Amino acid sequence: MIGTLLFVAFIAMMLAGVPIGAALGLAGAVAIAAANASSQWFGLLAVPQNFYAGLGKYPLLAIPMFVLVGSIFDRSGVALRLVNFAVSIVGRGPGMLPLVAIAVAMFLGGISGSGPATAAAVGGVMIAAMARSGYPPAYSASVVGAAASTDILIPPSIAFIVYSVLVPGASVPALFAAGMFPGLLVGLALMIPAVWLARRHGMGQMEAAAPRPAFWTSLRDASWGLAAPVLILGGMRAGWFTPTEAAVVAVFYGLFVGMVVYRTIKPRDLFEILRESGELSAIILLVVSLAGIFAYSLSTLGLIDPITKAITQSGLGPWGVLALLIVLLLVVGMVLDGVSIFLIFIPLLIPIANFYQWDLVWFGVLLTMMVALGQFTPPIAVNLMVSCRIAGVRIEETFRWVFWFLAALMVVLVMVIAMPDIALWLPRQLGY
Repeated sequence: MIGTLLFVAFIAMMLAGVPIGAALGLAGAVAIAAANASSQWFGLLAVPQNFYAGLGKYPLLAIPMFVLVGSIFDRSGVALRLVNFAVSIVGRGPGMLPLVAIAVAMFLGGISGSGPATAAAVGGVMIAAMARSGYPPAYSASVVGAAASTDILIPPSIAFIVYSVLVPGASVPALFAAGMFPGLLVGLALMIPAVWLARRHGMGQMEAAAPRPAFWTSLRDASWGLAAPVLILGGMRAGWFTPTEAAVVAVFYGLFVGMVVYRTIKPRDLFEILRESGELSAIILLVVSLAGIFAYSLSTLGLIDPITKAITQSGLGPWGVLALLIVLLLVVGMVLDGVSIFLIFIPLLIPIANFYQWDLVWFGVLLTMMVALGQFTPPIAVNLMVSCRIAGVRIEETFRWVFWFLAALMVVLVMVIAMPDIALWLPRQLGY
């Protein structure tokens, strides 16, 4: 009865427009109060205790730092220099600018790990350039929104950090390594429909008329940005710093590049950068802490075991259950952001993964790929919202283009399911 109250209260508040974090916390608090009605106020002490417990985890310190890194590199001009360098390699012609947009988004994923931040950085440079070359704004927004979804797979990744906090059996370094090849495959898969669609519909006819940047000059200008992922990921692999410490190193490196090398960030810009990243970090961490109350109510009410037994004894088998979970998360991903999906569903899904003895690192990569799909699947797609706002188009106008990118990512998802070593080979080789 109380379990029903928990989910009914949560769904009702969501439908009423209550923010996801508040809905999680309030529904959990209502369920805890109902379960401890006889103990008056003492049972409600679990609410502040679990609010703090959900937040008091060392790996979560990396989240505000990587959000800040994304904001710094967005304003530093690194994206523009990376675009010029990429164009100097692939040249100009129909379909080349979309390819460059995806490649730069993948590279920036190795710096910030935030999809919306990358969509803003790449979209701010590429959407205008693609418009000048004759690409429809809706198509450009679709390319950038899909490309930014690779950022939660290519390390460092905020999604992997949240998953590691919720799943003790999956370490941050192992998840970072496991996401590398799937993230690269997703990026390559997105390039195929991007170039094909551009050439099929005759887009980018004016692109070839623009001059091609000089290779060595653009390489020199982009070298500081190119060195960032090497510093972050190489430093973690060499043991110089932990993932959390790597985020702090990345912040100071980004500030040095923006303020000293490129001089695109002025001291007066720091307040705005800190304000933007502080607001976004506060939203993420507040949702995490409020979800701790929801997760506590799930465990204390004994709801997880019955749900796990109902699914595992359904007769679907491991592949049928996995297909069911994919469909469920794809649908949920259309209306919820990635962090919320993890916080709501991981307490329910991990017992299922343990029952079928699925590798938790591999399972985390699968969940993250499903979240990546949700980031550019309408009606609520955070990356697509950012790119559409920059392009000045409605999300509905992107439907005809987004479908092809969703199909490309689904192909890679099926590959990772069929061949788990795509995700697990690198962590094993690195000893994680």
